[in-house]
Amino acid sequence: MTTKLGARKWLVLILIGLFGQFAWTIENMYFNVFLYNTISTDPKYIAAMVGWSAAAATATTLLMGALSDKLGKRKAFICLGYVLWGLSTAAFGFITPENAARLLPGVSSSAAAATLVVIMDCVMTFFGSTANDAAFNAYVTDITDETNRGRAESVLAILPLISMLIIFGLFDGLTQQGRWKEFFGIFGLAVSAVGVIAVLLVKDEAVKTAGDGYFKNLLYGLRPDVVRENPELYLSFAAFCLFSVAVQVFFPYLIIYIQNFLGITDYAIVLGVVLILASLVSVVSGRFIDRFGKLRFVFPAAAVMLLGLVGMYFVRQSAGVMVAGTVMMSGYMMMSAALGANIRDWTPAERVGHFQGIRMIFAVLLPMIIGPWIGAAVIKNSDSTYIDLGQVKTVPTPGIYLAAAVVLLLCFVPVLRLMKRAREAQ
Repeated sequence: MTTKLGARKWLVLILIGLFGQFAWTIENMYFNVFLYNTISTDPKYIAAMVGWSAAAATATTLLMGALSDKLGKRKAFICLGYVLWGLSTAAFGFITPENAARLLPGVSSSAAAATLVVIMDCVMTFFGSTANDAAFNAYVTDITDETNRGRAESVLAILPLISMLIIFGLFDGLTQQGRWKEFFGIFGLAVSAVGVIAVLLVKDEAVKTAGDGYFKNLLYGLRPDVVRENPELYLSFAAFCLFSVAVQVFFPYLIIYIQNFLGITDYAIVLGVVLILASLVSVVSGRFIDRFGKLRFVFPAAAVMLLGLVGMYFVRQSAGVMVAGTVMMSGYMMMSAALGANIRDWTPAERVGHFQGIRMIFAVLLPMIIGPWIGAAVIKNSDSTYIDLGQVKTVPTPGIYLAAAVVLLLCFVPVLRLMKRAREAQ
C-alpha cells in the first residue's frame, strides 16, 4: 500500500529543500569567485575555505543531528537554522578589505578580509548544516517510508540543478557587475524568510529516541560493533560513497573542461539544456524506483550514467555534449535518488538525526577528498594548460570521464552484497 505524503508535506520538501539549495549553490560556486574578484587572488584562501567548510559541515551534522534526536525535535532546528543561515549568507556582502581593516587594525587589509571570509563560511556552514543536513534531512526520513522515498528523493535530487538554473539565469549578472551586496542580500533574506514560513508549515513528527546520553549517541555510528549490527546500512553508505567519488572525479573540472578543452564558450546554454532534461528524467524515474525496488533500479541507472560518461569521452561539439551530458546527468540523478532512498530505509528510526552526520562522512567528506585527487592524477600529464587564480594549470582531458566510469563500477560490489543479503533474508 502506498502512503501519500499530502500537499503540505510536498510543499515543505520542495520549498525548504529548494531555498536550502540556493544557499548551498552560492556557498559552493560563488564564495570563491567573490573572494578572488574582490579580496585576494591568493589560492591558499580558497583551499582553506573549501577544506574548513567541508570539515565544519561534517562535524556540525554529527553534533546537531544527534542533538535533534536527543530532543526529539526537528522543527526548531529547521526554522531557526534557516533564519540564521540566511542572515549569515547576507553578511558576506559587507566583507570588504576596508571593513576588515577596521576590525583588525595592523593586519594586511586583504589578508584580514580573506580570513573573515573563511571564518564566515564556516559560520554559514554551521547554520546550514544544522538546518539542512542534520534537521531537514532527518525530517525527510521521518515523514517518508519505503513506499514513497524513491519519489521524494527523485524530487530532492533535482533541486540543486533548479537552483543553479535560477541563479545562473536570473542573478549571475549581479556578480558580473560586482553587485555582491545585493546578490548575497537577495538570497540571504529569501532563505531567512523561508525559515519564518517554515514555522507555519513544518509540524514535528513523532521522533523515536534511543534514550542514550547525548555524547554516547554522538559516537554511536562510529563504533565497530554498530557497523557489524547494521551491515545493510553501512553497505548502503559504501555504495553511495563510491558513487559520489566517481562523480567528484569529473564534476569539479566540468566547466573548466568544457571551456578550455572543448573550447565551448556558451557553456551556460549547454548546461541549461542538460540540467532541464535530466531533471525531467529524474522526476519521472521516482515512481519506478518505488515500484521496482531501489537496489534493482541502481543497475539501469548506473548503465545510463556509464553510457553518458563514455559519451562525454568522445563528444567534442555542443550538440554532442548536450546529448551525452543529459544521459550522464540523468543516470547520476537516478542513482542518487535510488541509493539515497535505500539509505533512509536502513537508517534506525531512533537515531535518524545522528546518522545524517555519518551519511555526510560517506557522501560528502570522503568523496570530496578522494574524487578530485583521482581526477587530478588522470589529467596531470596533459600538455595543455589554462590560467586559474594566477597559476598555470593543466587542462582537464576526456580521461576523467573514463576514470569516473571505472570508479562507478566499484559501487556494484556493495550493491550486489546488499542484494545477496536481501535474498538470504527472504
